[in-house]
Amino acid sequence: MGHSAKTVAVIGAGMAGLTAAIDLAARGVRVVVMERAAGPGGKMREIEVSGRRIDAGPTVLTLRHVFDELFDHAGARLEDYVALRPTAVLARHAWSAREQLDLFADINASEAAIGHLAGLAEARRFAAFCREAARIYRTLERPFLRSERPSVLRLTRAVGLRHLPDLWRIRPFTTLWRALGNHFHDPRLRQLFGRYATYCGSSPFESPATLMLVAHVEQQGVWLVEGGMQRLAHGLERLALALGVEFRYRSHVTDLSSTAGRVNGVHAADGTHVPVDAAIFNGDLNALAEGRLGEVASHAVPTAVTAARSLSAITWSMVAQTEGFPLERHNVFFSRDYAREFESLSNRLLPSDPTVYVCAQDRPQAEGSTAALDRRERLLCLVNAPAITDSRALSKRDLAACEKNAFAALERCGLRVERTRDDTQRTAPHDFARLFPGSRGALYGSASHGWRSSFARPGSRSRLPGLFLAGGGVHPGPGVPMTALSGRLAAAAVLAA
Repeated sequence: MGHSAKTVAVIGAGMAGLTAAIDLAARGVRVVVMERAAGPGGKMREIEVSGRRIDAGPTVLTLRHVFDELFDHAGARLEDYVALRPTAVLARHAWSAREQLDLFADINASEAAIGHLAGLAEARRFAAFCREAARIYRTLERPFLRSERPSVLRLTRAVGLRHLPDLWRIRPFTTLWRALGNHFHDPRLRQLFGRYATYCGSSPFESPATLMLVAHVEQQGVWLVEGGMQRLAHGLERLALALGVEFRYRSHVTDLSSTAGRVNGVHAADGTHVPVDAAIFNGDLNALAEGRLGEVASHAVPTAVTAARSLSAITWSMVAQTEGFPLERHNVFFSRDYAREFESLSNRLLPSDPTVYVCAQDRPQAEGSTAALDRRERLLCLVNAPAITDSRALSKRDLAACEKNAFAALERCGLRVERTRDDTQRTAPHDFARLFPGSRGALYGSASHGWRSSFARPGSRSRLPGLFLAGGGVHPGPGVPMTALSGRLAAAAVLAA
Protein backbone atom coordinates (compact mmCIF):
# COMPACT_ATOMS: atom_id res chain seq x y z
CA MET A 1 0.00 0.00 0.00
CA GLY A 2 1.14 3.55 -0.56
CA HIS A 3 2.12 5.22 2.70
CA SER A 4 0.81 8.77 2.40
CA ALA A 5 -2.84 9.60 3.03
CA LYS A 6 -3.54 6.02 4.11
CA THR A 7 -5.28 5.15 7.37
CA VAL A 8 -4.75 2.01 9.43
CA ALA A 9 -6.78 1.18 12.53
CA VAL A 10 -5.04 -0.79 15.26
CA ILE A 11 -7.62 -2.58 17.39
CA GLY A 12 -6.08 -3.03 20.83
CA ALA A 13 -3.30 -1.11 22.57
CA GLY A 14 -1.42 -4.13 23.90
CA MET A 15 2.27 -4.57 23.27
CA ALA A 16 1.81 -5.73 19.66
CA GLY A 17 -0.67 -2.97 18.85
CA LEU A 18 1.73 -0.35 20.17
CA THR A 19 4.74 -1.63 18.23
CA ALA A 20 2.70 -1.93 15.03
CA ALA A 21 1.42 1.63 15.45
CA ILE A 22 4.95 2.97 15.96
CA ASP A 23 6.38 1.25 12.88
CA LEU A 24 3.50 2.38 10.67
CA ALA A 25 3.55 5.98 11.91
CA ALA A 26 7.33 6.11 11.44
CA ARG A 27 6.67 5.33 7.76
CA GLY A 28 4.14 8.15 7.38
CA VAL A 29 0.93 6.14 7.76
CA ARG A 30 -2.00 7.69 9.65
CA VAL A 31 -2.72 5.36 12.57
CA VAL A 32 -5.75 5.29 14.84
CA VAL A 33 -5.48 2.99 17.88
CA MET A 34 -8.83 1.93 19.32
CA GLU A 35 -8.74 0.35 22.80
CA ARG A 36 -11.68 -0.69 24.97
CA ALA A 37 -9.71 -0.10 28.21
CA ALA A 38 -8.82 3.29 29.69
CA GLY A 39 -5.13 3.11 28.79
CA PRO A 40 -2.41 1.13 27.01
CA GLY A 41 -0.82 -2.17 27.94
CA GLY A 42 -3.39 -4.93 27.42
CA LYS A 43 -2.18 -7.90 29.46
CA MET A 44 0.69 -5.73 30.68
CA ARG A 45 -1.51 -4.32 33.39
CA GLU A 46 -1.18 -3.14 36.96
CA ILE A 47 -3.69 -2.95 39.77
CA GLU A 48 -3.90 -0.97 43.00
CA VAL A 49 -3.88 -2.76 46.33
CA SER A 50 -3.78 -0.81 49.60
CA GLY A 51 -2.85 2.31 47.68
CA ARG A 52 0.16 0.71 45.95
CA ARG A 53 0.54 -0.19 42.28
CA ILE A 54 1.40 -3.82 41.54
CA ASP A 55 2.33 -5.44 38.23
CA ALA A 56 -0.44 -7.97 37.59
CA GLY A 57 0.57 -9.21 34.15
CA PRO A 58 3.99 -9.92 32.63
CA THR A 59 6.81 -9.34 35.12
CA VAL A 60 9.86 -10.39 33.08
CA LEU A 61 11.51 -8.38 30.29
CA THR A 62 14.12 -10.06 28.10
CA LEU A 63 15.61 -9.36 24.66
CA ARG A 64 15.99 -5.65 25.23
CA HIS A 65 17.46 -5.29 21.75
CA VAL A 66 13.98 -5.89 20.27
CA PHE A 67 12.89 -2.57 21.79
CA ASP A 68 16.17 -0.80 21.04
CA GLU A 69 15.65 -1.70 17.37
CA LEU A 70 12.03 -0.46 17.46
CA PHE A 71 12.97 2.93 18.90
CA ASP A 72 15.97 3.28 16.61
CA HIS A 73 13.74 2.64 13.58
CA ALA A 74 11.51 5.49 14.77
CA GLY A 75 14.45 7.86 15.24
CA ALA A 76 14.35 7.70 19.05
CA ARG A 77 16.21 6.10 21.96
CA LEU A 78 14.61 3.61 24.33
CA GLU A 79 16.42 5.05 27.36
CA ASP A 80 14.77 8.45 26.77
CA TYR A 81 11.36 6.89 27.31
CA VAL A 82 11.84 3.97 29.71
CA ALA A 83 14.32 3.43 32.56
CA LEU A 84 15.68 -0.12 32.58
CA ARG A 85 18.28 -1.84 34.70
CA PRO A 86 19.64 -5.38 34.45
CA THR A 87 19.27 -7.81 37.31
CA ALA A 88 22.16 -10.02 38.37
CA VAL A 89 19.92 -12.84 39.65
CA LEU A 90 17.60 -14.20 36.99
CA ALA A 91 15.50 -16.16 39.46
CA ARG A 92 15.67 -17.92 42.83
CA HIS A 93 14.31 -21.48 42.94
CA ALA A 94 13.32 -23.65 45.88
CA TRP A 95 12.17 -27.24 46.33
CA SER A 96 12.23 -27.24 50.13
CA ALA A 97 13.56 -25.06 52.94
CA ARG A 98 17.00 -26.65 52.40
CA GLU A 99 17.11 -26.85 48.60
CA GLN A 100 17.59 -23.53 46.82
CA LEU A 101 19.26 -22.50 43.59
CA ASP A 102 19.87 -19.11 41.99
CA LEU A 103 20.38 -18.68 38.25
CA PHE A 104 22.48 -15.67 37.32
CA ALA A 105 23.01 -13.43 34.33
CA ASP A 106 26.63 -14.59 34.64
CA ILE A 107 26.54 -18.10 33.22
CA ASN A 108 29.69 -19.09 35.12
CA ALA A 109 28.01 -18.13 38.40
CA SER A 110 25.02 -20.29 37.47
CA GLU A 111 27.29 -23.21 36.67
CA ALA A 112 28.99 -22.87 40.06
CA ALA A 113 25.62 -22.70 41.84
CA ILE A 114 24.40 -25.82 40.07
CA GLY A 115 27.61 -27.59 41.02
CA HIS A 116 27.01 -26.67 44.66
CA LEU A 117 23.42 -27.99 44.53
CA ALA A 118 23.78 -31.07 42.36
CA GLY A 119 27.46 -31.83 41.86
CA LEU A 120 30.22 -31.14 39.36
CA ALA A 121 28.84 -33.54 36.73
CA GLU A 122 25.52 -31.69 36.60
CA ALA A 123 27.37 -28.38 36.33
CA ARG A 124 29.15 -29.71 33.26
CA ARG A 125 25.84 -30.92 31.83
CA PHE A 126 24.42 -27.45 32.39
CA ALA A 127 27.25 -25.93 30.35
CA ALA A 128 26.47 -28.35 27.50
CA PHE A 129 22.76 -27.54 27.82
CA CYS A 130 23.52 -23.82 27.48
CA ARG A 131 25.55 -24.43 24.34
CA GLU A 132 22.65 -26.32 22.79
CA ALA A 133 20.13 -23.65 23.84
CA ALA A 134 22.31 -21.00 22.17
CA ARG A 135 22.57 -23.09 18.99
CA ILE A 136 18.78 -23.49 18.85
CA TYR A 137 18.28 -19.75 19.26
CA ARG A 138 20.83 -18.87 16.58
CA THR A 139 19.29 -21.40 14.19
CA LEU A 140 15.75 -20.07 14.61
CA GLU A 141 16.07 -16.34 15.26
CA ARG A 142 16.17 -14.97 11.71
CA PRO A 143 14.44 -17.65 9.61
CA PHE A 144 11.71 -18.40 12.17
CA LEU A 145 11.21 -15.84 14.97
CA ARG A 146 11.55 -12.84 12.64
CA SER A 147 9.76 -14.39 9.68
CA GLU A 148 6.21 -13.23 8.97
CA ARG A 149 4.69 -16.67 8.36
CA PRO A 150 7.20 -19.53 8.57
CA SER A 151 6.48 -23.02 7.31
CA VAL A 152 8.64 -26.13 7.32
CA LEU A 153 9.55 -25.54 3.67
CA ARG A 154 10.29 -21.83 4.12
CA LEU A 155 12.34 -22.50 7.23
CA THR A 156 14.35 -25.17 5.41
CA ARG A 157 14.98 -22.85 2.49
CA ALA A 158 15.96 -19.98 4.78
CA VAL A 159 18.42 -22.12 6.74
CA GLY A 160 19.97 -23.46 3.53
CA LEU A 161 21.50 -26.83 2.71
CA ARG A 162 24.72 -25.97 4.49
CA HIS A 163 22.95 -25.57 7.83
CA LEU A 164 20.32 -28.31 7.54
CA PRO A 165 22.16 -30.42 10.16
CA ASP A 166 21.69 -27.52 12.62
CA LEU A 167 17.95 -27.59 11.92
CA TRP A 168 17.81 -31.30 12.68
CA ARG A 169 19.85 -30.90 15.87
CA ILE A 170 17.24 -28.58 17.44
CA ARG A 171 15.15 -31.78 17.88
CA PRO A 172 11.69 -30.42 16.98
CA PHE A 173 10.13 -33.90 17.29
CA THR A 174 11.34 -34.46 20.87
CA THR A 175 9.43 -33.12 23.86
CA LEU A 176 11.12 -30.62 26.12
CA TRP A 177 10.82 -33.00 29.06
CA ARG A 178 12.51 -35.85 27.22
CA ALA A 179 15.30 -33.62 25.93
CA LEU A 180 15.95 -32.31 29.44
CA GLY A 181 16.21 -35.90 30.64
CA ASN A 182 19.07 -36.35 28.19
CA HIS A 183 20.81 -33.30 29.63
CA PHE A 184 20.25 -33.59 33.37
CA HIS A 185 20.27 -36.50 35.79
CA ASP A 186 19.06 -34.45 38.75
CA PRO A 187 15.22 -34.29 38.58
CA ARG A 188 15.24 -30.84 40.14
CA LEU A 189 17.13 -29.37 37.19
CA ARG A 190 14.86 -31.13 34.73
CA GLN A 191 11.93 -29.55 36.56
CA LEU A 192 13.55 -26.11 36.65
CA PHE A 193 14.24 -25.91 32.92
CA GLY A 194 10.99 -27.70 32.07
CA ARG A 195 9.21 -24.69 33.49
CA TYR A 196 10.12 -22.75 30.35
CA ALA A 197 7.14 -24.40 28.65
CA THR A 198 4.83 -22.49 30.98
CA TYR A 199 6.21 -19.22 29.59
CA CYS A 200 3.92 -19.90 26.64
CA GLY A 201 1.17 -21.52 28.70
CA SER A 202 2.06 -25.10 27.85
CA SER A 203 3.21 -28.37 29.39
CA PRO A 204 6.85 -29.48 29.26
CA PHE A 205 5.56 -33.01 28.69
CA GLU A 206 3.94 -32.01 25.38
CA SER A 207 5.97 -29.01 24.16
CA PRO A 208 8.85 -29.34 21.68
CA ALA A 209 12.46 -29.32 22.82
CA THR A 210 13.05 -26.12 20.84
CA LEU A 211 11.75 -24.22 23.90
CA MET A 212 15.21 -24.78 25.38
CA LEU A 213 16.05 -21.55 23.55
CA VAL A 214 14.37 -19.67 26.45
CA ALA A 215 17.42 -20.48 28.56
CA HIS A 216 19.62 -18.62 26.08
CA VAL A 217 17.16 -15.71 25.91
CA GLU A 218 17.30 -15.25 29.68
CA GLN A 219 21.09 -15.46 29.71
CA GLN A 220 21.17 -12.43 27.40
CA GLY A 221 19.74 -10.42 30.28
CA VAL A 222 16.61 -9.94 32.36
CA TRP A 223 15.67 -6.28 32.79
CA LEU A 224 13.74 -4.48 35.50
CA VAL A 225 11.50 -1.60 34.41
CA GLU A 226 11.71 1.28 36.86
CA GLY A 227 8.23 2.12 38.11
CA GLY A 228 6.73 -1.18 36.96
CA MET A 229 6.23 -3.03 33.68
CA GLN A 230 3.40 -0.77 32.56
CA ARG A 231 5.92 2.06 32.26
CA LEU A 232 7.12 0.21 29.14
CA ALA A 233 3.63 0.39 27.64
CA HIS A 234 3.39 4.08 28.50
CA GLY A 235 6.83 4.67 26.98
CA LEU A 236 5.68 3.10 23.73
CA GLU A 237 2.51 5.20 23.85
CA ARG A 238 4.58 8.38 24.29
CA LEU A 239 6.70 7.51 21.27
CA ALA A 240 3.60 6.72 19.21
CA LEU A 241 2.03 10.05 20.17
CA ALA A 242 5.21 11.87 19.17
CA LEU A 243 4.90 10.20 15.75
CA GLY A 244 1.31 11.40 15.35
CA VAL A 245 -0.62 8.26 16.34
CA GLU A 246 -4.18 8.96 17.52
CA PHE A 247 -5.36 6.97 20.56
CA ARG A 248 -9.04 6.44 21.30
CA TYR A 249 -9.48 4.80 24.69
CA ARG A 250 -12.73 3.36 26.02
CA SER A 251 -13.50 2.65 22.37
CA HIS A 252 -15.06 -0.79 22.07
CA VAL A 253 -14.80 -2.04 18.48
CA THR A 254 -17.84 -4.14 17.57
CA ASP A 255 -17.75 -4.55 13.81
CA LEU A 256 -15.67 -4.34 10.67
CA SER A 257 -17.11 -3.30 7.33
CA SER A 258 -15.83 -4.32 3.92
CA THR A 259 -16.26 -3.63 0.27
CA ALA A 260 -15.43 -6.08 -2.51
CA GLY A 261 -14.32 -8.51 0.23
CA ARG A 262 -11.74 -6.14 1.76
CA VAL A 263 -11.85 -4.33 5.12
CA ASN A 264 -12.70 -0.65 4.68
CA GLY A 265 -14.03 0.48 8.04
CA VAL A 266 -14.05 -0.04 11.80
CA HIS A 267 -17.15 0.51 13.95
CA ALA A 268 -17.28 1.14 17.71
CA ALA A 269 -20.09 0.64 20.21
CA ASP A 270 -20.53 4.42 20.62
CA GLY A 271 -21.48 4.74 16.94
CA THR A 272 -18.06 5.90 15.77
CA HIS A 273 -17.06 4.80 12.27
CA VAL A 274 -13.44 5.05 11.07
CA PRO A 275 -12.87 4.55 7.32
CA VAL A 276 -9.61 2.63 6.87
CA ASP A 277 -7.39 1.08 4.26
CA ALA A 278 -6.42 -1.74 6.62
CA ALA A 279 -6.88 -2.85 10.21
CA ILE A 280 -4.62 -4.73 12.63
CA PHE A 281 -6.32 -6.81 15.29
CA ASN A 282 -4.35 -7.08 18.55
CA GLY A 283 -6.50 -9.39 20.66
CA ASP A 284 -7.38 -13.02 21.27
CA LEU A 285 -8.04 -14.70 17.92
CA ASN A 286 -10.98 -16.56 19.39
CA ALA A 287 -12.78 -13.21 19.64
CA LEU A 288 -12.79 -13.08 15.84
CA ALA A 289 -14.10 -16.63 15.54
CA GLU A 290 -16.88 -15.85 18.03
CA GLY A 291 -18.04 -12.94 15.86
CA ARG A 292 -17.10 -10.24 18.37
CA LEU A 293 -15.93 -8.06 15.48
CA GLY A 294 -18.88 -8.91 13.30
CA GLU A 295 -19.75 -11.50 10.71
CA VAL A 296 -17.27 -10.23 8.14
CA ALA A 297 -14.33 -11.10 10.42
CA SER A 298 -15.68 -14.35 11.90
CA HIS A 299 -13.90 -16.55 9.33
CA ALA A 300 -10.67 -14.59 9.29
CA VAL A 301 -8.71 -17.30 11.13
CA PRO A 302 -8.95 -21.11 10.95
CA THR A 303 -11.05 -22.72 13.66
CA ALA A 304 -8.15 -25.03 14.57
CA VAL A 305 -6.10 -22.02 15.65
CA THR A 306 -8.56 -21.19 18.42
CA ALA A 307 -9.29 -24.76 19.57
CA ALA A 308 -6.29 -25.77 21.73
CA ARG A 309 -6.30 -23.20 24.54
CA SER A 310 -3.17 -22.48 26.53
CA LEU A 311 -3.02 -22.40 30.31
CA SER A 312 -4.62 -19.71 32.42
CA ALA A 313 -3.55 -18.73 35.94
CA ILE A 314 -4.72 -17.81 39.40
CA THR A 315 -2.90 -14.83 40.84
CA TRP A 316 -2.86 -13.07 44.19
CA SER A 317 -1.73 -9.43 44.10
CA MET A 318 -1.00 -8.29 47.62
CA VAL A 319 0.78 -6.03 50.04
CA ALA A 320 2.05 -8.36 52.75
CA GLN A 321 4.81 -9.04 55.24
CA THR A 322 7.10 -11.98 54.56
CA GLU A 323 9.62 -13.87 56.65
CA GLY A 324 11.71 -17.02 56.61
CA PHE A 325 12.87 -16.95 52.96
CA PRO A 326 15.25 -14.46 51.28
CA LEU A 327 13.17 -13.38 48.30
CA GLU A 328 14.68 -12.10 45.06
CA ARG A 329 12.61 -10.27 42.41
CA HIS A 330 11.69 -13.55 40.67
CA ASN A 331 11.16 -16.70 42.77
CA VAL A 332 9.85 -20.16 41.91
CA PHE A 333 8.69 -22.70 44.52
CA PHE A 334 8.39 -26.09 42.87
CA SER A 335 5.83 -28.82 43.42
CA ARG A 336 6.98 -32.24 44.61
CA ASP A 337 5.58 -34.09 41.58
CA TYR A 338 5.76 -32.19 38.28
CA ALA A 339 4.20 -34.98 36.22
CA ARG A 340 1.20 -35.14 38.53
CA GLU A 341 0.86 -31.33 38.47
CA PHE A 342 0.62 -31.21 34.69
CA GLU A 343 -1.58 -34.29 34.53
CA SER A 344 -4.09 -32.38 36.65
CA LEU A 345 -3.84 -29.32 34.41
CA SER A 346 -4.32 -31.40 31.26
CA ASN A 347 -7.48 -32.81 32.85
CA ARG A 348 -8.72 -29.26 33.48
CA LEU A 349 -8.16 -29.55 37.22
CA LEU A 350 -6.20 -27.45 39.67
CA PRO A 351 -3.17 -29.34 41.00
CA SER A 352 -3.27 -30.18 44.70
CA ASP A 353 0.47 -29.43 44.96
CA PRO A 354 1.15 -26.51 42.60
CA THR A 355 4.34 -24.78 41.57
CA VAL A 356 4.14 -21.16 42.75
CA TYR A 357 5.81 -18.14 41.17
CA VAL A 358 6.34 -15.10 43.41
CA CYS A 359 7.37 -11.72 42.04
CA ALA A 360 8.63 -9.57 44.92
CA GLN A 361 8.32 -6.19 43.27
CA ASP A 362 10.25 -4.16 45.82
CA ARG A 363 13.34 -6.35 45.38
CA PRO A 364 16.12 -5.91 44.61
CA GLN A 365 16.41 -2.23 45.39
CA ALA A 366 18.24 -0.02 42.93
CA GLU A 367 21.99 0.16 43.44
CA GLY A 368 22.85 3.04 45.72
CA SER A 369 19.39 3.19 47.28
CA THR A 370 19.47 4.06 50.97
CA ALA A 371 15.75 3.49 51.60
CA ALA A 372 14.88 0.60 53.89
CA LEU A 373 12.72 -2.17 52.41
CA ASP A 374 9.14 -1.73 53.63
CA ARG A 375 8.12 -4.54 55.98
CA ARG A 376 4.94 -4.85 53.92
CA GLU A 377 6.03 -5.45 50.36
CA ARG A 378 4.29 -5.83 47.01
CA LEU A 379 3.91 -9.41 45.83
CA LEU A 380 2.38 -11.16 42.85
CA CYS A 381 1.87 -14.87 43.49
CA LEU A 382 0.84 -17.10 40.56
CA VAL A 383 -0.07 -20.71 39.92
CA ASN A 384 -0.95 -22.27 36.58
CA ALA A 385 -4.61 -23.10 36.04
CA PRO A 386 -6.71 -24.53 33.21
CA ALA A 387 -8.60 -22.15 30.95
CA ILE A 388 -12.38 -22.13 31.16
CA THR A 389 -14.20 -24.82 29.21
CA ASP A 390 -17.82 -24.90 28.08
CA SER A 391 -18.52 -27.74 30.50
CA ARG A 392 -16.80 -26.60 33.68
CA ALA A 393 -15.63 -23.44 35.43
CA LEU A 394 -13.70 -23.37 38.68
CA SER A 395 -15.92 -23.19 41.75
CA LYS A 396 -15.38 -21.12 44.89
CA ARG A 397 -14.43 -24.34 46.63
CA ASP A 398 -11.82 -25.08 43.94
CA LEU A 399 -10.34 -21.60 44.29
CA ALA A 400 -10.25 -21.74 48.09
CA ALA A 401 -8.48 -25.12 48.01
CA CYS A 402 -5.98 -23.82 45.45
CA GLU A 403 -5.14 -20.83 47.65
CA LYS A 404 -4.63 -23.06 50.67
CA ASN A 405 -2.37 -25.43 48.71
CA ALA A 406 -0.36 -22.63 47.10
CA PHE A 407 0.53 -20.89 50.34
CA ALA A 408 1.19 -24.25 52.00
CA ALA A 409 3.75 -24.89 49.24
CA LEU A 410 5.44 -21.60 50.08
CA GLU A 411 5.59 -22.49 53.78
CA ARG A 412 7.05 -25.89 52.96
CA CYS A 413 9.94 -23.99 51.34
CA GLY A 414 10.30 -21.67 54.32
CA LEU A 415 8.36 -18.60 53.10
CA ARG A 416 5.62 -17.30 55.40
CA VAL A 417 3.34 -14.62 54.02
CA GLU A 418 1.24 -12.63 56.45
CA ARG A 419 -1.65 -11.31 54.39
CA THR A 420 -5.18 -10.09 54.89
CA ARG A 421 -8.21 -10.25 52.65
CA ASP A 422 -8.32 -6.44 52.39
CA ASP A 423 -4.71 -6.32 51.19
CA THR A 424 -5.11 -9.09 48.58
CA GLN A 425 -6.77 -9.18 45.17
CA ARG A 426 -7.29 -12.54 43.48
CA THR A 427 -7.62 -12.95 39.72
CA ALA A 428 -8.89 -16.29 38.39
CA PRO A 429 -9.52 -17.70 34.88
CA HIS A 430 -13.06 -16.29 34.74
CA ASP A 431 -11.65 -12.84 35.57
CA PHE A 432 -9.12 -13.10 32.75
CA ALA A 433 -11.91 -14.21 30.41
CA ARG A 434 -13.78 -11.01 31.27
CA LEU A 435 -10.69 -8.83 30.89
CA PHE A 436 -9.67 -10.32 27.53
CA PRO A 437 -12.75 -11.11 25.40
CA GLY A 438 -12.73 -14.41 23.57
CA SER A 439 -9.81 -15.80 25.55
CA ARG A 440 -11.82 -18.04 27.93
CA GLY A 441 -9.10 -17.10 30.39
CA ALA A 442 -6.25 -18.57 28.33
CA LEU A 443 -3.34 -16.14 28.66
CA TYR A 444 -1.13 -17.24 25.78
CA GLY A 445 -3.44 -17.99 22.84
CA SER A 446 -3.07 -21.59 21.72
CA ALA A 447 -0.95 -24.18 23.53
CA SER A 448 2.50 -24.96 22.08
CA HIS A 449 2.09 -28.74 22.05
CA GLY A 450 3.74 -30.89 19.40
CA TRP A 451 6.19 -29.84 16.69
CA ARG A 452 3.39 -28.65 14.39
CA SER A 453 2.33 -26.04 16.95
CA SER A 454 5.35 -23.96 16.00
CA PHE A 455 3.83 -23.54 12.54
CA ALA A 456 0.15 -23.55 13.54
CA ARG A 457 0.00 -20.00 14.87
CA PRO A 458 -1.28 -17.72 12.15
CA GLY A 459 1.00 -15.15 10.63
CA SER A 460 0.33 -11.47 10.16
CA ARG A 461 -2.14 -11.85 7.29
CA SER A 462 -5.63 -13.12 8.04
CA ARG A 463 -8.00 -14.79 5.58
CA LEU A 464 -9.86 -11.49 5.24
CA PRO A 465 -8.01 -9.06 2.95
CA GLY A 466 -7.15 -5.86 4.74
CA LEU A 467 -7.28 -7.46 8.21
CA PHE A 468 -3.92 -8.20 9.79
CA LEU A 469 -3.11 -9.98 13.06
CA ALA A 470 -0.76 -9.27 15.97
CA GLY A 471 -0.42 -10.41 19.57
CA GLY A 472 0.65 -13.33 21.72
CA GLY A 473 -1.63 -15.76 19.85
CA VAL A 474 0.05 -14.88 16.55
CA HIS A 475 3.49 -15.90 15.30
CA PRO A 476 6.09 -15.82 16.83
CA GLY A 477 4.13 -16.31 20.09
CA PRO A 478 3.62 -15.02 23.63
CA GLY A 479 6.01 -13.19 25.93
CA VAL A 480 6.78 -9.48 25.86
CA PRO A 481 9.52 -9.43 23.16
CA MET A 482 7.83 -12.04 20.95
CA THR A 483 4.56 -10.14 21.11
CA ALA A 484 6.39 -6.94 20.23
CA LEU A 485 7.91 -8.70 17.22
CA SER A 486 4.45 -9.83 16.09
CA GLY A 487 3.34 -6.20 15.98
CA ARG A 488 6.35 -5.24 13.89
CA LEU A 489 5.71 -8.14 11.52
CA ALA A 490 2.08 -7.04 11.16
CA ALA A 491 3.15 -3.48 10.32
CA ALA A 492 5.58 -4.80 7.71
CA ALA A 493 2.83 -6.91 6.17
CA VAL A 494 0.52 -3.91 5.96
CA LEU A 495 3.20 -1.84 4.26
CA ALA A 496 3.93 -4.65 1.81
CA ALA A 497 0.28 -5.26 0.89
